[in-house]
Amino acid sequence: MTDDEDLILTEALGAVGAAGGGSGGRFGAKFAARRLKKNVHEVELTVGGVSPAEAAGRTADLLLRMGTPVRTAGTRPPDGVRVVRALVGGGFGNMNPVLVTVTLTGTGQEATEVRIRGAAKEGLIKQRAGEKTARQVATLLTQHLPAPRG
Repeated sequence: MTDDEDLILTEALGAVGAAGGGSGGRFGAKFAARRLKKNVHEVELTVGGVSPAEAAGRTADLLLRMGTPVRTAGTRPPDGVRVVRALVGGGFGNMNPVLVTVTLTGTGQEATEVRIRGAAKEGLIKQRAGEKTARQVATLLTQHLPAPRG
């Protein structure tokens, strides 16, 4: 697999096209997806009382319930940083694949910084699937991870 958001989203849209129209649908969806702009949104928050490893485990569980994990290749994050990725459904009927990337960084014994990035391809009708999904994941994570003390 790759770390390239555009390529991951193009392949995911190709899979949606193949489900509806076979190999021609896959080709057409991938062709169109390469030309679409992305809707990208990031949400940052801080959680307390959990290490980045524990927060990453809880995040992975949440994203697994929402969609399909995405394994990436390439550079390994620095020590103390965890990255969790998944493709989840967004937009009308959850038919638009959204790549959610959650980066967790330890900021001390009692806090972990969390950055949630949602990215989705946008067609003529702007659904803001990347933005809406990033906000949804942030809301769900704040319900599953404790707030920092202090």
